[in-house]
Amino acid sequence: MQQKIYPKELHQLDIRQVDKEALYVLEKLTASGYEAYLVGGGVRDLLLKKKPKDYDISTSAEPEQIKKLFRNCILIGRRFRLAHIRFGKKIIEASTFRSGDTENDALIVRDNEWGSSEEDVLRRDFTINGLFYDAAKETVIDYVGGFEDLEKGLLKSIGQPFIRFKQDPVRMLRLLKFKARFGFSIDQEAHIALIDTKHEITKSAPARILEEILRMLELGSSHPFFTLLIEYGFLQLILPGLASFMETREGVEIYLFLEEIDRFALEGEPLNRAIALSCLVFPLLQQRIKALFASRDKPPHLGEIQEEAYALFHESFEFFFHIPKRIKMEVISIITTQFRLTPLEKRKSKVLRAPNDPNFGLALTFLHIRSCLEPGLQKISAQWQETLKTPGTESDPVPTKKRRKRKKSFRTSDKSSHDPETT
Repeated sequence: MQQKIYPKELHQLDIRQVDKEALYVLEKLTASGYEAYLVGGGVRDLLLKKKPKDYDISTSAEPEQIKKLFRNCILIGRRFRLAHIRFGKKIIEASTFRSGDTENDALIVRDNEWGSSEEDVLRRDFTINGLFYDAAKETVIDYVGGFEDLEKGLLKSIGQPFIRFKQDPVRMLRLLKFKARFGFSIDQEAHIALIDTKHEITKSAPARILEEILRMLELGSSHPFFTLLIEYGFLQLILPGLASFMETREGVEIYLFLEEIDRFALEGEPLNRAIALSCLVFPLLQQRIKALFASRDKPPHLGEIQEEAYALFHESFEFFFHIPKRIKMEVISIITTQFRLTPLEKRKSKVLRAPNDPNFGLALTFLHIRSCLEPGLQKISAQWQETLKTPGTESDPVPTKKRRKRKKSFRTSDKSSHDPETT
């Protein structure tokens, strides 16, 4: 497709809205003789008058050349070599223009062939993500018709979607992600390819799919995203147990949790990832524990509930994913603790004491989310929050054995048995 250049009068992108560190990186690259543009989601979001989550730069400079220019740069990735330029906690990602075979449907396992700016655009996923912003001239450069598709609200693949989805099946999830976030319509050819090639998703790296899901749980569009995952059959392939539950009448509770965490995200409070994952599995745990309680006279104790939580987590997520251990332990702690905060059986009123658990604050946040869905829990949620704030009640005391006073010994011994440098 012929290159089109849109001046500021047409695109109306205000350069003052671009992150100052991203502008600094662009200026330094161009001053050093390289081509460098803002690209992808950052350009798309600015044109839609939304605040970008991150800023990516595409340049003719190779990774090692970028690293020489910026002392605060590290190079990452083997499959896809990238430069991360760090400004405190913020990262500006810079990638070298790449070329690639867009006609071969073989799965892409490496993507480090350098190319021109036009070749780089042609190997990207969707036209709305194929726009360059030239900060020096304040122009938008379009090789693929993305500017017009953005105005139409159309999600269209760059290249043949049947081939492009087989090359990188995660593109299918990204297509549903953009539909969920922006409400855009899907191009007919891409829609057919999405249905016909959905089984290719299991060939993707689980870590990449997990990251897409976790990001959607943070962005404020998780409810429509999971609805689309079910509708198109993707969740049934990667998380079959969760999908089966969400298709039942009881599964509506998960959708209610998703709506609530979307509200938090849109109000500027993205939740901890462990809390977001807890929203997916807690309704299942409730169902299992209630069934266990109904089958006998007394309620299960917390140890049994924790065992059920472990088993449920494994069945729900580890069929396909390898969840980082820290997040896994946080989720199990959050959902198990709910049965301490709101026991199955009413007990006589007693002084509330916060347990000595580093994840207790996360569990209380989750209880707050539950109370937004169940007003009857608001009082107990407020009481627990007050308990955490009250001086002297931060945690239960950890029981310790009383130490016996050691008798003074006058027997000399080898110094090495007491010298801290030798033990």
